[in-house]
Amino acid sequence: MNDSNKQILFEQMPIPGAVARLVVPTIMGSLVMILYNLADTYFVGYLNDPVQNAAVTLAAPMLLAFNAVNNLFGVGSSSMMSRALGLKKYDTVRHSAAFGIYCSIICGLAFSLGYSLLSGQVLDILGADETTREATRQYLFWTVSLGAAPAITNVVMGYLVRAEGSAINASIGTMSGCFLNIILDPIFIMPWGLGMGAAGAGCATFISNCVACLYFLVYVLIKRGRSYVSLSPAMALQGRKVALGILAVGIPAMVQNLLNVTGMTILNNFTATYGSEAVAAMGIASKVQMVFMYVSMGISNGIMPLVGYNYADENVKRMKEAMAFTAKLILITLSIATLGCYIFSDQLVGLFIENAHVIELGSAFLRGLILSMPFMAVDFLGVGMYQACGMGKMSLAFAVMRKIVLEIPALFVLNALFPMYGLAYAQPFAEFVLAFAAAAVMLKIFRDMEKKERRA
Repeated sequence: MNDSNKQILFEQMPIPGAVARLVVPTIMGSLVMILYNLADTYFVGYLNDPVQNAAVTLAAPMLLAFNAVNNLFGVGSSSMMSRALGLKKYDTVRHSAAFGIYCSIICGLAFSLGYSLLSGQVLDILGADETTREATRQYLFWTVSLGAAPAITNVVMGYLVRAEGSAINASIGTMSGCFLNIILDPIFIMPWGLGMGAAGAGCATFISNCVACLYFLVYVLIKRGRSYVSLSPAMALQGRKVALGILAVGIPAMVQNLLNVTGMTILNNFTATYGSEAVAAMGIASKVQMVFMYVSMGISNGIMPLVGYNYADENVKRMKEAMAFTAKLILITLSIATLGCYIFSDQLVGLFIENAHVIELGSAFLRGLILSMPFMAVDFLGVGMYQACGMGKMSLAFAVMRKIVLEIPALFVLNALFPMYGLAYAQPFAEFVLAFAAAAVMLKIFRDMEKKERRA
């Protein structure tokens, strides 16, 4: 996509078309990412071994921790790029992209080293016991000790490519790794293949992330001179103001994900007290819910370049129209999905395992977790807007509210009042409160921008 086409997309194309151009490829990438996340659970579930399923569930907070780095440099750099494009500051766009790429590589390597040195303590924190410890360790060896750098770098590069308006290419990069992972999973996991169990799922993930990184590297090299995504180390080292601008948005986004990891770890530790079948059930229910969460995130992330560009360009009308259209789309989609998932919870959990007790528990957990989705959609949309506009402090406030103020305390209270089953309702409670808060803040931002526009 050349500069004139990008300008038409951000400034002139009708809102439904512009949103579709950015959101549809992002949703497609998210749907494939969902399949990628479900693949480990699905094929490991075919072993009908709760211990192997529990290992994948217990390891999930470590993989979620990658998103902290993804958001630090992916969300931070892409937000900076979109706003710089709106201001026509193209050198800033290139500086932002190069800074994000090299920092993600360095942090990925540091992540691998840190886990490898402290793996025993990390497994204790994750809630692995004598039964699940070895399977969890083997899964994390491939996904973290070896795989942290490619896992983080390919996601960050996807953010950067999307920020300049090339949503289709960003999604192709994401999907290439995901499709490969889905193909490799049964070969590495199942007894008729390599028979590696949970470790095989981790190995397939590692290889797939390496392939996705290779795609983005080739893309940037081919598009050299026609893309703002730069691989120049010199570019990464220039512009202290650019780095501070990236960190201003990226650090709150990183904290948000670290709090998500904390919340998931606490949830897993609570669930682990009820046995490996309960852990497997909660893991399956969480993965099913993740399908709809990724759709919501895909829509919210997809419109970030459009919102950030028009915020910097001070085009309040176009920004407001984009947000209103997207809000309707996301609420209708998630409300229908929530109803269907609630009704067919038994069948959905049963897709992943044949253990009757796990299906019974997983269905009960899923009916609680899924109630959060329409409210989470509004919350995600609000946080995506704050990040796109460079409002890092606001996104940080919502992250703290979600986990520290609402969800984590609710886990303790609801588990005490309704042992085990209450755990699934902490997230819906938090998202219900946050949805109304996000809507109120978004409306205030628009009112303030309109007042500023009238005074100008």
